[in-house]
Amino acid sequence: MLGIIALNLKAYIESTGEAALLLVEAADAAAKDYPKAEVIVCVQAPELRWVCGKGFKFAKVFAQHADFEAQGAHTGAVVLEALVDAGAAGTLVNHAEKKVSLTHAEKTIARANSFGLRTIACAKDVLEGEALAEFKPTAVAVEPPELIGSGVSVSKAKPRVIEDAVKQIKHANPCVQVLVGAGVSNAADVGKCFELGAEGVLLASAFVKAKNPEDWMRKALDAVP
Repeated sequence: MLGIIALNLKAYIESTGEAALLLVEAADAAAKDYPKAEVIVCVQAPELRWVCGKGFKFAKVFAQHADFEAQGAHTGAVVLEALVDAGAAGTLVNHAEKKVSLTHAEKTIARANSFGLRTIACAKDVLEGEALAEFKPTAVAVEPPELIGSGVSVSKAKPRVIEDAVKQIKHANPCVQVLVGAGVSNAADVGKCFELGAEGVLLASAFVKAKNPEDWMRKALDAVP
């Protein structure tokens, strides 16, 4: 099982439009030289089809959000059929900045599985992570919300959360990959997360706002065991 570095581009100025494409290009270029790891890039909905159409070979392109409704009269919904048609490999579900109910998450993950789309279900704590793991997502990412965007890594502020997440979420579903995130800022943070037992990390601003995103990514990938 490959270690995962999942990059959430969010909706920053630095990750919108042409800038999004440049970030995915940087991630893809770095990923090419690190077959021991899997790189996932979560882009905004307006860029999804365009970015997927570039045919990146080494970085997987995900959506940042999806809804469970089928195609039809659901104004504003991000339907899974559209993600498939756009060429996405998967989607985030229940990110701290786009929370949904557990019922919504369960239905979304179930429909995503039926389409062969991968899912990273985000949890605010280990308890929510256990609940989400029961829905059979590809991965569960535990991110203490108070650390998101703080620059203080969960591996430093709350290392016990990582250890507990791996133990308890794996107990709930041994097949799910356990990711952690929030405040992950550099290669040392990435390495520490893996050292504590995580199977991947989910991060955003450290990559998006790096002076040289490809160089930042290569250093992070060096830290993947």
